[in-house]
Amino acid sequence: MQIKSAEFVMSNSDVAKCPKDRMPEYAFIGRSNVGKSSLINMLMLRKNLAKTSGRPGKTQLINHFLINKNWYLVDLPGYGYARVSKSSKKVFQKFITNYFEKREQMVLAFVLVDCRHEPQPIDLEFMEWMGESEIPFNIIFTKADKLKPKALERNIAAYREKMLETWEEMPLYYITSASDSTGREEVLKYIDELNQNLTGL
Repeated sequence: MQIKSAEFVMSNSDVAKCPKDRMPEYAFIGRSNVGKSSLINMLMLRKNLAKTSGRPGKTQLINHFLINKNWYLVDLPGYGYARVSKSSKKVFQKFITNYFEKREQMVLAFVLVDCRHEPQPIDLEFMEWMGESEIPFNIIFTKADKLKPKALERNIAAYREKMLETWEEMPLYYITSASDSTGREEVLKYIDELNQNLTGL
């Protein structure tokens, strides 16, 4: 897929106020500091489409970006924040779950996971909730450039082993790096195929 246009449309915390048209949406979500903004900018070939920050938990709203005038990339707040109060955290989590439960245009979520770490309970719990709620998702392993190939292989094998304790099979996953564009074509190709299937219905 060629990215011909990528434009910010709106931010809000109320699912009812999200765009009213019926274009397909692909949501990106992950733990704070997983490199979500950098990944989105890499996928879209834009330096500052999504705001990157040294402070985790910067995305605190549902952000819609219109891509190629025919689908939305949705940048969602991280689960597991740094430096936000417990009351704020509850509000964020509520509108994250509202988005996934109510937004019919959402075709697929990409759950971002930092490949440098062993399986984290918060990631596993969130994906467990997605599975129980029957919300389709793929996994994107970020920051692959920070590991040597064998260490990367080992960490992903650990993830697979952990997930297969409760899942019949591991969801489809991608290995990415925002710094050298690893995985970009694969992710965009998959979105493109899903979009074509939708229009072909």
